[in-house]
Amino acid sequence: MADINEQQFEALAKNVRRLVKYCEQLEADNHILRQQQDDWHQERSRLMQKNDLAKNRVEAMISRLRALEHR
Repeated sequence: MADINEQQFEALAKNVRRLVKYCEQLEADNHILRQQQDDWHQERSRLMQKNDLAKNRVEAMISRLRALEHR
């Protein structure tokens, strides 16, 4: 195997440091994205519950109106 000189070693070390920094940034970004995903899932659940509640209220109103029609 050929020996690498000091300049090549420094270039390699610089690339490794750059890759480590890039990986750290990707990990941080990934953490943020996962948190946002969790937040969106929670909001979706809340909105689905609100939608179900509104649907039930509308169905109850329709039932009451139909009952009034048949009197």
